[in-house]
Amino acid sequence: MRVERADGRYIQYYAFDEPLPSVLDRPQAARPADGLELRWNPLLGEHVVISTGRQDRTFLPPPESCPLCPTDPAAAFTSEIPSPGYEIVAFENRFPSLRLDAAPPASGSALERRERAAGLCEVLVYAPRHDATLASLSEAQVRHLVDVWADRYAELSARPEVAYVFIFENRGREIGVTLTHPHGQIYAFPYVPPRVQREHELALRHVAGGGGCLLCDVVAEEVAGGERIVATAEGFVAYVPFAARLPYEVHVAAAAHRPSLLALSDAERAGLARIVRTVQAKYDHLWGFTMPYSMSMHQRAADGADRAGDHLHIEFAPPYRTRDKLKYLAGIETGAGTFINDTAPEDTARALRASAPAT
Repeated sequence: MRVERADGRYIQYYAFDEPLPSVLDRPQAARPADGLELRWNPLLGEHVVISTGRQDRTFLPPPESCPLCPTDPAAAFTSEIPSPGYEIVAFENRFPSLRLDAAPPASGSALERRERAAGLCEVLVYAPRHDATLASLSEAQVRHLVDVWADRYAELSARPEVAYVFIFENRGREIGVTLTHPHGQIYAFPYVPPRVQREHELALRHVAGGGGCLLCDVVAEEVAGGERIVATAEGFVAYVPFAARLPYEVHVAAAAHRPSLLALSDAERAGLARIVRTVQAKYDHLWGFTMPYSMSMHQRAADGADRAGDHLHIEFAPPYRTRDKLKYLAGIETGAGTFINDTAPEDTARALRASAPAT
């Protein structure tokens, strides 16, 4: 069910098992002023998003003021979710980095190129329960989340302004989250992000050298070797990459060539739900606390073109290198772009593999 909000945003409710209750209609504060533009970095050949309105976004509120919890009809506080109940919700971010109606910026010189930050930013709320995690949700609930990922990817990819749909999650204060309620985000970019573009270029080079799909070949080699495998499920494999940049980095990739979520069978969607829950459970069991991470999903660009590097995969990047030590990005990583990993991927894969049973 889609609802248009009074402030011009939309909210999409997803119900799978029970009908949604009636939606409350309460006014909300206006969105912050635009302050959005894309600036071009000529030294690196990539865009930077300027979004000054995000400075005022909600920062770690107490649970009773969480904007992602269902709105209590008896309370004066109105959250971002007007309905008093829901299963999964997607809504347009109040503090976006991209907006379809972003104003055109003032023109600049050839070296100070500015563009309209045209795109969409959505918040995807996984569950009503404030303290839920993907691992604590039932497999059926996470399976529904996979369906919602696919639905949002399909809808946003169809927009003519969108070049790439990027689904991701930031989890934990160490990552810099401003809201702890379980949620992810979706950015519908007007361009292909530089990290993804680099993947495409290297995949094309691999094909030109006589290989097939680069990630298909990588997954086949990981499965054949086995020592870096963390978990498997129907149609998916989780592994610590051979050249992992971070100590407990894990990639989840489709075992067969699947360019996007839309190419998955029902069994493979169930497998993706199962393996995502398993990876998170292993992270949380590893040292006995909820592991923070950033999770990013890479798949086919929104133009629908068939590229050699289009192979659905999810990258998990936790910031810890030991139970009580964070992996900080220092000058060699941020300045030179070369990562130094303090652990052997084979050792971290072994630890994660033994961390917890599949759930």
